[in-house]
Amino acid sequence: MSVTQIDIDDDALERAMALSKVRTKKEAVNLALRFYAEQQERAARISRHFKRAREWGAVEDAERLHEAEKRSR
Repeated sequence: MSVTQIDIDDDALERAMALSKVRTKKEAVNLALRFYAEQQERAARISRHFKRAREWGAVEDAERLHEAEKRSR
């Protein structure tokens, strides 16, 4: 772990601490960093799966089915 001095938005930090129920600024910042990294990793995984689905034609098939269902209503 490294020691870093940064300016942090006090209002955002206060809100994050209240919502997450953490007790220290350090916990709040570390939680936010982990959350951000996990969200970005999840988005990258979803993007890779979506790309593969496009290659199989699965996305187009799903779009055609959806359009057919809408027309049949």
